[in-house]
Amino acid sequence: MNEGRTVFAQLLDFLPQYEFDKCVARYHGNRRVRKLPAYEQFLVLAFAQLTWRESLRDIETCLASFGPKLYHAGIRQPPARSTLADANENRHWRIFADFAQVLIRQAATLYADEPFRFELQAAAYALDSTTIDLCLSLFPWATFRRHKAAIKLHTLLTLQGNFPTVIIVSTGSVHDVNFLDQLVWDAGSFHIMDRGYLDFARWYRIHQCGAFFVTRAKQNFRCARRYSRPVDKTTGLRFDQTVVLTGLDAQLDYPVPLRRFGCRDPQTGQALVFLTNNFTVPALTITKLYRGRWQIELFFQWIKQHRRIKAFYGTSPNAVRTQIWTAIAVYLLVAILKKRLHLEATLYTILQILSLTLFEKTPILQALTQLPPTSPSPDSENPQCLLEF
Repeated sequence: MNEGRTVFAQLLDFLPQYEFDKCVARYHGNRRVRKLPAYEQFLVLAFAQLTWRESLRDIETCLASFGPKLYHAGIRQPPARSTLADANENRHWRIFADFAQVLIRQAATLYADEPFRFELQAAAYALDSTTIDLCLSLFPWATFRRHKAAIKLHTLLTLQGNFPTVIIVSTGSVHDVNFLDQLVWDAGSFHIMDRGYLDFARWYRIHQCGAFFVTRAKQNFRCARRYSRPVDKTTGLRFDQTVVLTGLDAQLDYPVPLRRFGCRDPQTGQALVFLTNNFTVPALTITKLYRGRWQIELFFQWIKQHRRIKAFYGTSPNAVRTQIWTAIAVYLLVAILKKRLHLEATLYTILQILSLTLFEKTPILQALTQLPPTSPSPDSENPQCLLEF
């Protein structure tokens, strides 16, 4: 790549602008617009996400300091904060949501041949949601509690590449388990979820589709044992059973057997009990698969704790959703960059490097590879990840 171009401009080479233009045309995003077209709005918000800008004034000041470097990155001039605020308020958020779906499809294609470390020949997904707290006086539409506002990101993340494939944004009052009604269950795929998604009727629908679920049993889980398989207790396994539900309503909701097995966490010594409708995959493989659920927590940490969505640039539902979908699109763009450049660094590391080198005039591959090896981020590994819920 041309060494005279900024890292930001080179990053945008991996962006399918023609697909973005199709999304803009679908919702007439540039109708009667003079100052800030939709593509420039996306670039400005992408810059804000990558460099941790916290307000519209912060974005305006920082962009103005780069001068002519902006033009070569596709931004004709630094937008005034009022112009950016109006664009976030009025331009339809579905433009950015549809574009994120385009990037999801591209990432899924690129990572289709990614080696899977969980000794499975099937797809595996982590399923969870995260709550983003908001100020009730500023976001009265985001109903959650009597004196509190919030929104939720319901996410399905593939463990083959660690990027989201389905995301639904709702108000905080929507219960997590409702997300199961919005998904299409691929036969043979594994879906790892926490105990907040316990619903036997919905689990039975997953089972009828030929898909598998993996979760942990609650303490008040009631069942009758029908069969016990021999286990090697030196591996940490305690039991491996075929069970049926005993509650009357539970039997009606889930009338077929379940697999229940237990193990002892080697790091904490805590006894863990798992439930699944898969009877063929070894129990130890399923425990490793459940441990991989931590990848969705890392994604949520990037969204929330690393300041990309610590402060919103607007208070309307449209502005909030626009910022969320832009952040997701940026995450996916970096995942595509990682795969196409064959980078070994984690997504977290790449994002950290980009935040510091975005407007340096150096080849992007050199910026992302010629660095001294760093120790893993404290957020990238969690020794107690099996116990996080």
